[in-house]
Amino acid sequence: MSQSKEPIPYGSWPSSLSAADVAEGMPSPEWLGFVGDEVWWTESLAHDGGRSALMRRAPDGVGAQVLPPGWDVRTRLHEYGARPWRALSAHPADGIVFTHWTDQRVYRWRPNTDPEPLTPPATVQATCRYGDFAVRGDEAWCVRETIRTEGDTPAQVHRDLVALPLDGRAAGDRSAVRVLASTHDFMTGPRIEPGGRRVAWIGWNHPAMPWDSTDLMVAEISPDGTLHNLTRALDGGRQQSVTQAEWAADGSGRLYAVTDPEGWWNLYEVTPGGPARNLCPLAEEFGEALWRMGTSWFQPLSDGGIAVVHGTSERRLGILAPDGDLTDLGPGGQYTQWSTPATDGHRIAAVAAGPDHRPTVVLVEPHQREPEPLRTDRRTLAATPYLRTYHGPDGEPVHAHVHPPHHPRATNPDGELPPFVVFAHGGPTNRSPLVPLDHITYFTSRGIGVLDVQYGGSTGFGRAYRDRLRGAWGVVDVQDCAAAARGIVADGLADPDRIAIRGASAGGWTAAASLIAEPDLYRAAAIYFPVLDADTWRRTTHDFESRYAETLIGPWPKSRELYEQRSPVHRADRIRAPFVLFQGTEDAICPPGQAEQFLKQLEGSDTPYTHRLFEGEGHGFRGAATVIHTLQAELALYSRVFGFHLAPE
Repeated sequence: MSQSKEPIPYGSWPSSLSAADVAEGMPSPEWLGFVGDEVWWTESLAHDGGRSALMRRAPDGVGAQVLPPGWDVRTRLHEYGARPWRALSAHPADGIVFTHWTDQRVYRWRPNTDPEPLTPPATVQATCRYGDFAVRGDEAWCVRETIRTEGDTPAQVHRDLVALPLDGRAAGDRSAVRVLASTHDFMTGPRIEPGGRRVAWIGWNHPAMPWDSTDLMVAEISPDGTLHNLTRALDGGRQQSVTQAEWAADGSGRLYAVTDPEGWWNLYEVTPGGPARNLCPLAEEFGEALWRMGTSWFQPLSDGGIAVVHGTSERRLGILAPDGDLTDLGPGGQYTQWSTPATDGHRIAAVAAGPDHRPTVVLVEPHQREPEPLRTDRRTLAATPYLRTYHGPDGEPVHAHVHPPHHPRATNPDGELPPFVVFAHGGPTNRSPLVPLDHITYFTSRGIGVLDVQYGGSTGFGRAYRDRLRGAWGVVDVQDCAAAARGIVADGLADPDRIAIRGASAGGWTAAASLIAEPDLYRAAAIYFPVLDADTWRRTTHDFESRYAETLIGPWPKSRELYEQRSPVHRADRIRAPFVLFQGTEDAICPPGQAEQFLKQLEGSDTPYTHRLFEGEGHGFRGAATVIHTLQAELALYSRVFGFHLAPE
């Protein structure tokens, strides 16, 4: 017998998903790899200050930590991080290499032993960060980022591909670290051909970002481990963005790369010095923006096939056969978002999520088609989101993910329309998954809809859609969010007088700029660790994004006036809607000084706001107490502004 629903005002629905539950559910599995027969991965532990633990599946099906207590498997490479660990072989007894967050040194760990350092400690003058490992003989190959500081002069950053001896002698002798190559301002870690004859990597130079143009490099490996005959297998000068490259696993010597000469990140077979062949031409993405080195979207299999993640708003896992035939695994199944595949040559592990499932590690036997979850984590409160496409003032499509309010036992009183929060994702060259993550369900289960806008510049819809934001940051993103918000109102799904906007990082820029540009549309905003002044940001952010604004706004100093016109800090006095602003003290990407500048412009105004600076938090909050506080404060803001009473958590 179906249970009748009780009419309760939107926003006041009692939800069993508390802010503490969201914080505890924050760990997202990533950086998967096979160690013998097992799948291991990293996971952020909110209850332990956000420490990133290396996990495996215990016999009882619960995730168990691999390393001794206290080890934090995470690297600060490019500040956003990179793949921080790698198994040394298919034999678990050989152990792994990993980067430890606290000191950023590389360690080797073998079962039943303590980790031993492979790299020297930092000095007063220089700090090194390592990540995206490969293994060749008795060495671990990786990318090294060296940051040199001297007095008050700006830090000097340099990157190399290096070889670390596995016997640990470089821990006390810096000269034992062998430099392999230094071809670009930025490089991914090396990909060594099976058999060890050649190595490939991706590189790019300022002011390009890796989604603008990159070079695919190939070199031959001498018997002594040095590199020679460096060539550009694919030249980013033609405005190609290579986002991943891997060698075939079947010993054929084929090189595969995800690149976009035809406007979509498709998978190509690359012949160094020759043409590249599109293996499966589709108006879909087989890769995404390369924000973190070592991220994967495809993995070659031993039988010559390739495991691929592909799609637009959704992401499916499939097998691409050598003849170009693409077969999806588990079609129409419970998972609609797949990411970070890993393989032992036969089986495939990946992170999967769906309307009823939080992101979890699953194992796929290709001949069985149906995935096996290594950790079961079902949802009970989430609604199924859907894609809706609106149109902006220029007629361009604006894609958005609609997450309607949903509750198994509550409904709205007759005639009431729900409040909605517009989500502007970070990046801005990024995207949001089409799944109800916990921080979204926290609102929808209380009767607040979420409209997650994939504004122009977002990935997932081809290069032309990505390039809509070039030179137009602070304009296109703001207009697209407003167009989607007005679209959902026109659809009769949202209360036009109860619309808020929320964003983090670059999304925080969009949220703040939207309060200024659309004072009659948005009634409140939640702004997390934002960019607020483009000039200050370019001067104080990390090297990876230090020239990013040149493509988003324009070259400096030629576009100085645009930087000032677009930056919310210079127009903050126009804001009338209340907002919350959250920042971490250790944010190296968006330092807290911008928030202080922004709030200073509001001195003497009547605009109500809440500002909180969290000690020890960086760019992206990891601690449970921080997540709880920010969610509850944000919800309290919406309660005051939209006029509903909060149900107790």
